[in-house]
Amino acid sequence: MASVPVKPLPPVGPHLLRRNLTTTAFSKSPAMLVSRSNRHFLGISTYNKCFRSLWQVRNPASLSTRGCKVVASAGNLTAPSWDSWKPDKTAVATTLLLSDVIWPAAGAFAAMAIMGRMDQMLTPKGITMSVAPLGAVSAILFTTPSAPAARKYNMFLAQIGCAAIGVVAFSAFGPGWLARSVALAASIAFMIIARANHPPAASLPLMFIDGAKFHHLNFWYALFPGAAACIILCLLQSIVCYLKDNIKF
Repeated sequence: MASVPVKPLPPVGPHLLRRNLTTTAFSKSPAMLVSRSNRHFLGISTYNKCFRSLWQVRNPASLSTRGCKVVASAGNLTAPSWDSWKPDKTAVATTLLLSDVIWPAAGAFAAMAIMGRMDQMLTPKGITMSVAPLGAVSAILFTTPSAPAARKYNMFLAQIGCAAIGVVAFSAFGPGWLARSVALAASIAFMIIARANHPPAASLPLMFIDGAKFHHLNFWYALFPGAAACIILCLLQSIVCYLKDNIKF
């Protein structure tokens, strides 16, 4: 019986042994065990992307936020802050001059005086200019001229649109709570859609519905007194802002 020559195995060098040991150790390292892509717990497969090693699991402060998304739950929401019940810190820290009080107040006085004089001339025609919502408009224009509600686009579009909504609501529902409710809701929706936030304009439709002296104006109410009076207020606002910036005391 012929013998078959047996080829000897190649010698195992230290480098091969070291590579095998390193591969085996790496495959069983904690980082590999933690970063397994598929885990099944009660039939649910999860994928752990945030935790890279057991050391990071034991030290949450060392976790890198890159690639991790934190989802806020109802338990993480904080209670409303009480800061809104306190004065604005920026406004309190700003030095208040006497001229900062005098000029806006003088502008409001001039606005009501001018429109009161116009009332005397327009009363025979059934038009009044000094209406309550214009007091709120004056406060916004003279005290916070840089506020969004003081923008000319917001003011004129909201004044005209909300006044017209009041006329339509009164024509459709007549006087009463239903007309007022529909008119106010439609006015707020209109200002949101038109991006024309001007809160004083929301009172114009209510004033038309409840004020019998405005009913004869019909859609002219969209221009008188709201939009027409705002032209006068804008002119006075320019004067007040100039005086506040240039004459201080």
